Amino acid sequence: MAALTLRHKIEAAPPLDDNTAAAAADLALPHGTVGKGVVAFESVEKTYSSSAGSVHALQGITQTIPAGAIYGIIGRSGAGKSSLLRTINRLEKPSRGRVLVDGQDIAQLDETGLVVLRRRIGMIFQHFNLLSAKTVWGNVALPLIVAGVPRRQIEERVADVLALVGLEGKERAYPSRLSGGQKQRVGIARALVHRPEILLCDEATSALDPETTLSILQLLRDINERLKLTIVLITHEMSVIREICDHVLVLDQGKIAETGPVWRIFGDPRHDATRALLQPLTRDIPEDIAHHIRPAGSRDIKSTILQLSYTGAGGLEPDLTKIAAAAGAPVRLLQSSLDRIQGHVHGRLLVAVGSLEKNLPAGISGLAHEVKVLGYVGTDV
Repeated sequence: MAALTLRHKIEAAPPLDDNTAAAAADLALPHGTVGKGVVAFESVEKTYSSSAGSVHALQGITQTIPAGAIYGIIGRSGAGKSSLLRTINRLEKPSRGRVLVDGQDIAQLDETGLVVLRRRIGMIFQHFNLLSAKTVWGNVALPLIVAGVPRRQIEERVADVLALVGLEGKERAYPSRLSGGQKQRVGIARALVHRPEILLCDEATSALDPETTLSILQLLRDINERLKLTIVLITHEMSVIREICDHVLVLDQGKIAETGPVWRIFGDPRHDATRALLQPLTRDIPEDIAHHIRPAGSRDIKSTILQLSYTGAGGLEPDLTKIAAAAGAPVRLLQSSLDRIQGHVHGRLLVAVGSLEKNLPAGISGLAHEVKVLGYVGTDV
């Protein structure tokens, strides 16, 4: 019923004036016609005033997000993630510095220019922000109705984006009848209805269970590949960055801790903040193995426990056959925590080899980025 009411309002709408008609025509252009989705931060700072004094949320952020990337911004609570994301569509205005979208300083935009900018930048939220009194169709169509887009274009565009996010047949459903994943898909469809070149994701999966999170991340990856739009997402979960992002920027207390391709950040984190964020993904030595490890010089040593670490650099990958040949003894795999990101293997292997207490064979060191003797065992493990 609500969807029919919205359609009726569209039919009864007055004719478009020249400015609105031009905006509607722009919306009908193929994706990518206007701009490319490049975002650049130039010495961006943001300071808030509070009763306790000034809070420096962002300090000297200089970074470029390339067109078509899936770019992650991560940091602990209070690191400045949301403040940085919201400068892209000027929901936050920097205290200093510039934010450029496709080379344009968005601080110089007037009210009309800001409206156009925000139609080029979609945004999805952690808690969906759907209107409970409107159907799926009504929620997705609303931005186009507000923009004065003709009914036929609205019907076509809403149908297209609902099909894209897998919600065909849900047009008349209300948010209260949807699962969390379906609600987020409605939010994504609404964000895409203006054919944006940039999609901002504000903790878009934090309210979802793990299985639904994976399906939403797969949907975002598919949207990126099919529409070639730039996706910028903020999260406090490194697992989300690993699953979807090409590049990641780590924020710590409003400053850039480090940035780079995801495989490098995961394989060779260089800042304490990054290592802390990765800690939940790091596996400890299995307790039953740790219980049997002895120091050098112990009696009846049968095996040496080696940890071989891989950072993803140089194409180096684990090869148990070569490790055994270099050790001159059989090798038993005790634990593997390897991952492959963007074609690079990173993580570690835990292996037991024959007693190497006297000397670690030189050939083994070239088979991993780091080889460490964790200890020795006197029994089979």
